[in-house]
Amino acid sequence: MAELTTPRLVLRHWRGSDLEPWVAMNADPQVREFFPGLATREQSAATMARCQAGLDQRGWGWWAVEVAATGELIGMTGLSPVEANMPFDGVEVGWRLRRDAWGNGYATEAARACLAYGFDTLGRPEIVALTAVGNLRSQAVMRRIGMSRDPDGDFDHPNVPDSPVRRHALFRIQAPPRAH
Repeated sequence: MAELTTPRLVLRHWRGSDLEPWVAMNADPQVREFFPGLATREQSAATMARCQAGLDQRGWGWWAVEVAATGELIGMTGLSPVEANMPFDGVEVGWRLRRDAWGNGYATEAARACLAYGFDTLGRPEIVALTAVGNLRSQAVMRRIGMSRDPDGDFDHPNVPDSPVRRHALFRIQAPPRAH
C-alpha cells in the first residue's frame, strides 16, 4: 500500500492516535467554512474509517498528512474515485488541513505528490478537483498545482443540502505528455 513523501510531509495510513486531532480539526468552524456544517466526533471517526478502508481496498485514497519533522497530523489529502452521483467521472484530488497549517504551502506540496502518483502510478489521463465556489483558498491551490477551472462543469453538489455552499466549481488537469 502506497505512502507518499515530500520534502516536508508524509502522506500515510491513518492511526488510532489521529482520531483526536482529526475530531478537533473537523470541529473548527473555519476549517468547515465551506461544508454544510461542523462534523461531530462520530462523523469524524466514520470519515477516518472510510479513508483508511479506501486505502486498504485500493492501496491509494485519502491519506493522513503529517509533518515529517514532527510527526504531527495536520490533515488529509489524496485521490479518490469520483462518487457515482456526480455529473462527471474520474479521479478527484483534494485536501483538508488544520487552520494552523494554512499558509505554509503544505496543501500545494501534498496535492502535487498526489497528482504525480495519479498520473505516473495510476496512469490517469485526467484528475479533477472540486470545491464550493466561494472557497477561494482551495481554488488558489488548484491553480498553483496547474489545474484550470471548467466553468461549464460547475454544479450543485448532490450531497450538499440547499445552502450557500451547494454550488461547486470544477477544476481539471490533464496528464503531462509521456517522454518516449
